[in-house]
Amino acid sequence: MTSQGSRHALYYPFHLCHEQTLQKLLADYSSLHFRDYMALQLTAMSGTTAYMDRMGNAHPELVASGRLVQGYSVSGPLDGEAIAAVNRDLADETWRSEFHASLLNDRRFQRGLFNLTHGVQIGPATAPGPAALLRLVEASRQHRPFSLQELQRLSGRQLSLEEGYDYEYGLALVKTSAALVYTIRLSLIHGLIAVTDSEGHFRLLERTCVRDRISINNRWIPREMY
Repeated sequence: MTSQGSRHALYYPFHLCHEQTLQKLLADYSSLHFRDYMALQLTAMSGTTAYMDRMGNAHPELVASGRLVQGYSVSGPLDGEAIAAVNRDLADETWRSEFHASLLNDRRFQRGLFNLTHGVQIGPATAPGPAALLRLVEASRQHRPFSLQELQRLSGRQLSLEEGYDYEYGLALVKTSAALVYTIRLSLIHGLIAVTDSEGHFRLLERTCVRDRISINNRWIPREMY
């Protein structure tokens, strides 16, 4: 049996984690791995932006000792295999239901996708964050067909207000799925245990692995009192 101290983990789905989560994971694993910020390129003219901050910026001693490993790039356009995996998630009714429930009920899940503290640009208009969220979590959006190609189509033209909400919801779907696709890929390539303190992302990754018959070690670390 492999002892806890000799195991190696990949934190997901974000490139940073809470300090208390970091300490819990360092107590359980001999090394903890982090991806860089994910900046997705949807088309030649559209995508998401990236900040170059890393966990190691605040913990250089952990990087030097090998306890914290970073620098896994997950930015740029998705390759064909990743596009197919994202589209499988977006076409999966169970996966979509889990995503929508997390977006509706989990504030941390919401904050990972939208900055709702200020006005949110939706198509041609700006809406207050809470009002935008109410529109985004309308039940009809859970059942609207989406694919990466549909999101690329929407990104290439001026949108009406309703199309703007569809685009933002679709972008949230794609970003979430892509982060999990990279989690699976990095875990398999480097022999890492996938660990998260986000219950919603844990459930989504579990669903993807069951559906696609992917075998990885996936662990959820509940956040308690922080």
